[in-house]
Amino acid sequence: MSAAIILDGRSLTRAQLVAISRGAQVELDAAQLQAVRRAAEFLTEQVRKEEPIYGVTTGFGSNADRLLGAHRVRDRTDASHGSGEVGLLEELQRNLVITHAVCVGEPLPLDVVRAMLAIRINTLMRGHSGIRVETLQALAAMLNAGVVPVVPKLGSVGASGDLAPLSHLAIVLLGGGEAFYEGERMPGAAALERAGLERVRLSHKEGLALNNGTAQMLACGVLAVDRLERLLDTADLAAAMTIDAFAGRTGAFDEAVHALRPHPGQVHVAARLRRLLEASTLADIPYHLVPRFAPWQPSCWKTPGQQALRFDIRWDWVPLNQRHGREKFYTRFRPFRGGKKHQPQDSYSLRCVPQVHGAVRDAVAQAARVLEVELNAVTDNPLVFPDMQGAKHVEEQVISAGHFHGMPLALAMSYVKAAIPVLASISERRLNKLVDPATNDGLPAFLIGNEDATESGFMIVQYTAAAIVNDLASRAHPASVYSIPTSANAEDHVSMGANEARHVLDMCADLGKVLGLELFAAAQALDLRSDMIHAAQTLAATTDAMSLARKIAGPPLDDPDAVEAFLEEVEGLRGELASAPSFQPGRAVAAAWQALRARIPFMARDRALDGDVAMAVKLVEEDVLLEAARAAAI
Repeated sequence: MSAAIILDGRSLTRAQLVAISRGAQVELDAAQLQAVRRAAEFLTEQVRKEEPIYGVTTGFGSNADRLLGAHRVRDRTDASHGSGEVGLLEELQRNLVITHAVCVGEPLPLDVVRAMLAIRINTLMRGHSGIRVETLQALAAMLNAGVVPVVPKLGSVGASGDLAPLSHLAIVLLGGGEAFYEGERMPGAAALERAGLERVRLSHKEGLALNNGTAQMLACGVLAVDRLERLLDTADLAAAMTIDAFAGRTGAFDEAVHALRPHPGQVHVAARLRRLLEASTLADIPYHLVPRFAPWQPSCWKTPGQQALRFDIRWDWVPLNQRHGREKFYTRFRPFRGGKKHQPQDSYSLRCVPQVHGAVRDAVAQAARVLEVELNAVTDNPLVFPDMQGAKHVEEQVISAGHFHGMPLALAMSYVKAAIPVLASISERRLNKLVDPATNDGLPAFLIGNEDATESGFMIVQYTAAAIVNDLASRAHPASVYSIPTSANAEDHVSMGANEARHVLDMCADLGKVLGLELFAAAQALDLRSDMIHAAQTLAATTDAMSLARKIAGPPLDDPDAVEAFLEEVEGLRGELASAPSFQPGRAVAAAWQALRARIPFMARDRALDGDVAMAVKLVEEDVLLEAARAAAI
């Protein structure tokens, strides 16, 4: 067992919260509990003095102008409060929790709820909320025991914080609601009993301390950013594999280029692409060495080994009379057009990866900065300052403010929410470019040989990616711009940050699916590109120039000078292919390619793809390809 994570209200990190969400234990900092105790004692003293304090001796929200009396207006005859006499101050806190636990929908994932519990404990540890030490210890004990409240997804407007979801957390502490325990869903009281925990009776302001804050949106945001940081690296890997499959150009990723526009994310992505493509001999390969795909025919290869290939290869020869004004180019590059276009730049989805991925990375980094501030912030109301010097009235030490308002998180999540479809979209565009024979630089249509015209190959894989991208784009509308006032207009501007962060967390999974589909297609394309180039090299090394010439659309036979020049230049191409080193992707790309191929074989003929697609998605979800690439790049 690893050591428990110390919660002191000041030093919780995103990594620690993720660990707690996955089951790590927590421990309350003993020294900081003294501050918690001091605030609770101060509040008790103010109640004894009958001072008017919001949420303690007054009602909440639109009831803030109603002072609690010393006794009930009417004697209670019902048994709704259970056994024992319940005072008005305790009833106020209890009612706050039980009436606010009104969320609906499917339960939030257990890791989100565990993170919510840890966030709530951590903020209350700051000692500005008035909660008692024993109540805070009971909350920590519930987390450590694995009692996870059932918190339905829908119900928070993001101010006053996540009132309804947090009430679902607190109600279990009181013995109400529902909870998951040891894999079973049960009443909250039963979960506490089975875990050996006691119910809690709330004291002054404790209901408000427990349910007034930004824990749901913060938990979803932190877990989303944790996932997005890995998906960003996976997106870079997918782009690098696609670039290698295209035998693309790396000049656009040069360090000197990005020093001229040094957005942090852009610079980072360009550096990652250089590292992922390190040792690649496919990227920047000379144009003329890359053949294009042609459908296999019985007559296209001579030897049994060649007959086993899934393709034919072709080039076009550039006639002498079409080189005018381009002589210098054809001095450097041989006059053959194959699968790589004679142009100095790739399409935007390849060339602009640093600019697009980098901008998304900057959006996520901005969100991470906001989340890190919020992790150790006090977000309930009112705030208690028991040691404030020079205070003359309780209003100067118990201050109503607005830290529960989720707008800082909501806007940060809106930025990320808009960025996710951007990253998915450029990935889908690269996938589409791979399968489209008009744009895939000499690869077969839909990445399949299809010599009998019966095969669809990867055609519908791109459809699935397109459907997901459209869905992500339609969900990217910012919730934060649409406030709906609550509490009889006492809370007349709310953040909707809980919806925003929840949407982002849900969208991460679909982004991963798109990246998985790109990697699936890029691996197929990389196989084909590598096999076609190696087939050309083998042909050049084992036969004469005439055998290679049969793969090239040559000059008119009635032009002897053109035929002579053609054959001479074919011999030059043959010699260069035969002497060239074996072409291969970057080390990191190759490692990810091999890791994918260990679980998904190359598709030589159409087959059922549902299992392959599910596996590609799983490989991204579990970071299998990313970890393989990282290990190779060290």
